[in-house]
Amino acid sequence: MAFKRLSKTNIVPQSGAPLPASYGALLEDIKARICAAQVKAALSVNRELIELYWHIGKSIVERQRAESWGKSVVERLSSDLQSEFSGISGFSPQNIWRMRAFYLAWTEEIANLSQPVRDLDGVNLPQVVGEIPWGHSLQLLSKLKDPVQRLWYAQQTVVHSWSRAVLVHQIESDLFARQGKALTNFQTTLPAPQSDLAQALVKDPYHFDFLGLGPELSERQLEQALIDRLKDFLIELGKGFAFVGRQYRLEVGGEDYYLDLLFYHLHLRCFVVIDLKVEPFKPEFAGKMNFYLSAVDDQLRHADDQPSIGLILCKERNKVIAEYALRDTTKPMGVSTYKVLPPKLKAGLPSVKQIEEAMGMERHDGKNVSDKVARRRRLRTGQTTRSR
Repeated sequence: MAFKRLSKTNIVPQSGAPLPASYGALLEDIKARICAAQVKAALSVNRELIELYWHIGKSIVERQRAESWGKSVVERLSSDLQSEFSGISGFSPQNIWRMRAFYLAWTEEIANLSQPVRDLDGVNLPQVVGEIPWGHSLQLLSKLKDPVQRLWYAQQTVVHSWSRAVLVHQIESDLFARQGKALTNFQTTLPAPQSDLAQALVKDPYHFDFLGLGPELSERQLEQALIDRLKDFLIELGKGFAFVGRQYRLEVGGEDYYLDLLFYHLHLRCFVVIDLKVEPFKPEFAGKMNFYLSAVDDQLRHADDQPSIGLILCKERNKVIAEYALRDTTKPMGVSTYKVLPPKLKAGLPSVKQIEEAMGMERHDGKNVSDKVARRRRLRTGQTTRSR
């Protein structure tokens, strides 16, 4: 008998005969299980493929050492594999050489480590590497020489479900060196392990290159630009951030106060207040944030929530001044810097004057307009020009 879905709670066969009330819930449960099974199957297929590539790379390295295999043998191997498995891609000579490099990257290069690292034994493929796509592994190999960093980015890829493009962005922005580097007072204001989790959450500096703005901008312009590119902003903040609002209003003592940006972190189970500053850090910023966090904890924090956290994002930061400002504050907060435009890129941008000259801009009644715009205005007002 054919069935037609009307809604989650109102599903009846086409004949009109009623179905059990629990049918809708059963259908949704089965669909969820099918989706989960599809994900597991995809992961299983990827893991088998990565292990196959690992084995091929290992075999080539061993044959080269024992029998001095050269380029011609690898090319013949590629040709024979492609002929035998014509419906399967991935056996080009270039990719087979990549398999060799893949094997060496997680074996021989591990021997150069100054101290042991968990999951890197120099013999076996790290489990997490088998869980990421081949294209991701190739990016790790081509962009990173340090196996410890490669392992860290592979782990973060699995945790955050990064696409290849996001992985490349995080590598190029040097997330490994920035993660957990914000100056904070978390160790003295938060209990363990919340303090360690919060510290790992914050970065220094934050990279806002995706905004396409120069460094000279107002706080409101920076805030608006981040909201306009909220998806990119959330990627830079990291996994777990849920946007609550901008210029979030709090009433304290009959007066209104506005938080620049308010988030809730799903893993830390707490509110996160972000205060944007387009100037160097000043001690009074910490006092203001302490006030904000007290108000958020009193008015917004639920009984099961952890203490709210504050993050002050400044254009610049003097480490000693920031440490003194945070030393005796009672609320958990951190101070980080941000970068809006890379210095090299900024240096390559034309000035306003150069843009005006390139566009043929002239002064007309105190305003900058181009010759074409001025001519159109004269035509619209009935004015004409004659050649002399």
